Order: sequence, then C-alpha cells, then structure tokens
Amino acid sequence: MNARADRALAAREADLARARAVLAGVPDPEIPVLSLVDLGVIRSVEWGEDGRLRVGLSPTYSGCPATGVIRADVVAALVSAGFPTVQVHDVLAPPWTSDWISDDGRRKLEAYGIAPPPAPVASVRALAATDGPPRCPRCRSANTELLSEFGSTPCKALHRCRTCLEPFDRFKCI
Repeated sequence: MNARADRALAAREADLARARAVLAGVPDPEIPVLSLVDLGVIRSVEWGEDGRLRVGLSPTYSGCPATGVIRADVVAALVSAGFPTVQVHDVLAPPWTSDWISDDGRRKLEAYGIAPPPAPVASVRALAATDGPPRCPRCRSANTELLSEFGSTPCKALHRCRTCLEPFDRFKCI
C-alpha cells in the first residue's frame, strides 16, 4: 500500500470508531439509562460496498415495539454526527440474548432500580446453581417474589421485595 491508501484506510477506521462512540451514547427508548451498546443490540458497524455506513441491529425479541424507534434513533444520531448515509439492517441470527448486556449495563440497570438478568454462564448446570430469586435493587434482599411474568415492558417481569415491600422489574434472561 502507498501512503495515500494508508491514510484513507486509517481515516475510514477512525470514522468507524467515531460511529461506535456515537452509538454508545444513544439511549434505549424503554430503559434510557442504558445505551444501545450497553444493551448489546448493536451487532456491527461497518462500511458497505456502496460507501454507506451499515449498522447491524439485533432486536431484543421478535416483535419488540421499540425496534422502529431504535432504528430511527440510530440513523438520527449518526446523521447528526456527520454520517450522511446510514443503513440499519436486522441481524436475527444469532438471536439477541440477555448475555449480551455489558457488565456496565448490568450495573446501570441495578442502579436504575431494575434487577439485571443473571450474568452469563458457560453451562446449564452453572445457570441452575446461580439463578435463584432476584435481589432487590433497592435494599439487596433476596427475599423477593414474582408478581407477574410481565412488567413494564415484555422483556421484564414484575417482582416485589418482601423486606422493603418495593416492587421492581427484573430484566428477563432471554
């Protein structure tokens, strides 16, 4: 490669890093304390053969009502940051899993009052050993009960702490 090609490649890579940084600041419309990157729904950021910026997006589940808003927010944020042509495409395989929520995202959920799903584990045996009742994100008690499989959004279940009596959502392990 010549020096001009090296500079062009470096500029394109820098633009991709900048696009990823922009996306790290786009909040989830249903849980605004999380960015789309924290949630793990941004699967790829790359240049298409046509020169457009392509963003791969994995919905949290089929039929998620927030997916259209998320797509529009991704495009708006990137266009606003100087990327004039953005294409968002669905990445359905592998399907999104709550394992993709970042460690920082799990901390943010708990601080926001939503019990995060269990941390990713490598085996079903390990999951069975660690997946007990969720801890209350307010008082940290494990003395909690499930009130409803469906919370404020379909990806969360409604629980109540028997210690502090506060209700709270728990992000489902999907």
